[in-house]
Amino acid sequence: MIDILVPELPESVADASVAVWHKQAGDFVERDEVLVEIETDKVVLEVPASASGILQEIVEKEGATVLSKQLLGKLKEGAAPEKTAEVAAQPAKTPDASPSIRRLMNEEGIAAEDIKGSGKGGVITREDVEKHREELNKSETPAQVDIVSAVIARSDKRVAMTRLRKRVAERLLEAKNSTAMLTTFNEVNMQAIMNLRKQYQESFEKKHGIRLGFMSFYIKAVTEALKRFPEVNAAIDGDDIVYHNFFDISIAVSTPRGLVTPVLRDTDTLSVAEIEKGIKALAIKGRDGKLTVDEMMGGNFTVTNGGVFGSLLSTPIINPPQAAILGMHKIQDRPMAVNGKVEILPMMYLALSYDHRLVDGKESVSFLVTIKELLEDPTRLLLDI
Repeated sequence: MIDILVPELPESVADASVAVWHKQAGDFVERDEVLVEIETDKVVLEVPASASGILQEIVEKEGATVLSKQLLGKLKEGAAPEKTAEVAAQPAKTPDASPSIRRLMNEEGIAAEDIKGSGKGGVITREDVEKHREELNKSETPAQVDIVSAVIARSDKRVAMTRLRKRVAERLLEAKNSTAMLTTFNEVNMQAIMNLRKQYQESFEKKHGIRLGFMSFYIKAVTEALKRFPEVNAAIDGDDIVYHNFFDISIAVSTPRGLVTPVLRDTDTLSVAEIEKGIKALAIKGRDGKLTVDEMMGGNFTVTNGGVFGSLLSTPIINPPQAAILGMHKIQDRPMAVNGKVEILPMMYLALSYDHRLVDGKESVSFLVTIKELLEDPTRLLLDI
């Protein structure tokens, strides 16, 4: 008999929750097939079968709180049982779905058995749920729709917070209550970068196999500014200030489970193409719930781009124990005075929130101005001036 255990959790993760069992007691499983998913306040961990056999027992059911190396179930190693006519007559197995999709189905009141999964191995995707919901809406008569609408208009829906959402709430309160947070603003003319992207987009994509975006310029400019202002690349630890001599930047990524900040490491050694590929890889992993704990740990500075959602201006909240966070926003054409004349230019607001205990006003403003100058004249990044 093989024990199915909770994976080793990092020191920063106290406990976890059993998100979903992909197999039921009595099911046969292949080696390396995912048995259960464990949700922490940072990532979702998959627990695969260490050998082929039959899932003999489930000890901890979905929703249970578990600790590192705790027993989840038992697996009886062995070959697959021979199929019989009775097996063929058994009802089809409930399709698999990720925790976020299962949560969506619960909120919509949709049973997994009613949906045919189009994903790999019959896994239910978000598109499958939306398609099923559209079909249900079409099948309802006008009278039914009116009754449902009336009930929904006067009803409440109570949904338990996910571990990630709870952790995000704790971190936001921690940042507001334990830091002397202040935000300074500036604006940047994005014309030079837009011209550069337009000129080299095709050749860049042909050579590197990825599109040239804005984030790589933001990361490059932030990295250079952090070199010039070490206070921003530092953190407070008790009565000490810890100055980092490396450049790991957290990238705010929106996922179905909530906002996460995976880390792009050693950005001072990465090329523009490597930064673009790194950001894309982290975004895909975040969307699919495949981010590892290591990819979420650390980070000296955070960059968040609310402009992709249309945000024109915001005051981002610091990601403790970091000293600052940079908010990028929507690029919008605005009339600007240039050499005594009015010109229409693609402008973007920058917002730098920082911990005033560690970073003074002079350093924060100078840091933001440095980023502005580097973005308005990206040649400075190449010449290191």
